[in-house]
Amino acid sequence: MKKVAVLLAIAALAAGWALLSPYRGFEGDTYVDIPRGTGAVGIAQALADGGVIRYPWQFWLMRATHPSAKLQAGEYRFATAASVREVFDRIARGDIFYFEFTVPEGSNIFDIARALEAQGVMAVEDFLSAATDASSIRDLAPKAKTLEGYLFPSTYRLSHHTTPAQLCKRMTDEFRKEWNRLAAGQTAEVHRTVTLASLIEKETGVAEERPLIAGVFTNRLEKGMRLECDPTTIYAALLDKRYRGAIHRSDLASANPYNTYQNAGLPPGPIANPGAQALTAALHPAETNYLFFVAKPSGDSHHFSASIAEHEKAVEAYRRASHNRKAN
Repeated sequence: MKKVAVLLAIAALAAGWALLSPYRGFEGDTYVDIPRGTGAVGIAQALADGGVIRYPWQFWLMRATHPSAKLQAGEYRFATAASVREVFDRIARGDIFYFEFTVPEGSNIFDIARALEAQGVMAVEDFLSAATDASSIRDLAPKAKTLEGYLFPSTYRLSHHTTPAQLCKRMTDEFRKEWNRLAAGQTAEVHRTVTLASLIEKETGVAEERPLIAGVFTNRLEKGMRLECDPTTIYAALLDKRYRGAIHRSDLASANPYNTYQNAGLPPGPIANPGAQALTAALHPAETNYLFFVAKPSGDSHHFSASIAEHEKAVEAYRRASHNRKAN
């Protein structure tokens, strides 16, 4: 009997050591993906294959002693040595790995795609392909040809397994939530408002100016004047794959429907993804007689004018200041 007791004690100590001693059989960081519906056997094998635990049976033993624990699916990141008990506890509490991806206000689909690829999340082409499918927003904006304008600027939690379609769905869901909040009780046409908001977003980062710029564009539209909005010209060049970092005469002369120097009215769709302030400005333009605006010599805000004569003076002041800065 004594021998049996001793053997049982040794076995218990060995099991305790096996479950509680830290182990690391990988270099750097390792990621283990646990698909939904994976049982303890599959999880144990994935952890052992990743070098997170030494043997699958260690995890089975933990599972046997904790039958009520809910093991949660997801991607897990392991960076340091950990005991089987610590690994089990992490999976039981759903300590899932994610990283944050921020979309700044005014980013267009090309900006977002490049940022995603730079962070190693997904390829430019894959995101752009998903962003050209407007089906997730078409019930709200039937005229939308792509998701441009509807990928709401915010910070999103992603994993290595987030697909382009999943990310686009999260972003359009966020837009839908913000739109319902901002446009509650209004009858504004979504696509027109978002298109206008995208122009406002690209024209200024100064919050107080956004309603004024919205008012200028609204006044010009009512008078049948071309908007002559530089950011639309840039976007047209991006669509034509010929943007060279600055606006050229050929860009201003482009017949692309997004170029508001050659085409009257709003462009066919948004040129960027506006934030809440720009959307609010598009929904509530300032009531003024302004028809023009140009950057002030300081470059930190705009001068607004009701007449072409006043506008031309403001343009000349800006050009002089710009020339002096270059000369110095």
